[in-house]
Amino acid sequence: MKRLWAPWRMGYVGAARAPIGCVFCEALSGTDDRTSLVLCRRDHAFLILNAYPYTPGHVMAVVNRHVGTLADATADEVGGAMALVKLAVAILTAEYRAEGFNIGLNQGRVAGAGITDHLHVHIVPRWNGDTNFMPVLDDVRVHPEALEATYDRLRGRVDG
Repeated sequence: MKRLWAPWRMGYVGAARAPIGCVFCEALSGTDDRTSLVLCRRDHAFLILNAYPYTPGHVMAVVNRHVGTLADATADEVGGAMALVKLAVAILTAEYRAEGFNIGLNQGRVAGAGITDHLHVHIVPRWNGDTNFMPVLDDVRVHPEALEATYDRLRGRVDG
């Protein structure tokens, strides 16, 4: 059996619990942005770190209102989310020197949405050569940075 040791993840794994309601609504209504990984709040959308990132710096722009489809979102909500996508690209480029991005949303379970009832856009930074043998051979991703460190780095860029 192969093992990849990541002892810093134990606090996260040990604290895991099944969400009672919508994880995005819970984060938005919370008072501790660092704990809920909320990077910034705007009138129609907010920016949050993905708790299960594909790459370091994987963030999401989430509409504030609990709606699950583009058809249900207002133009202001979609525009607010896209403004945060632009902000995310800027801060990830500045802080992590990202060379490219995968940006998109998955609407509906069959399209790959993990959270189907609250509209959000993924912003995944990419770098030349950022894939290696781990995901290909063992379906494992290696992250070189803890979520708290990523939060601190990006929050500093949002505020600055």
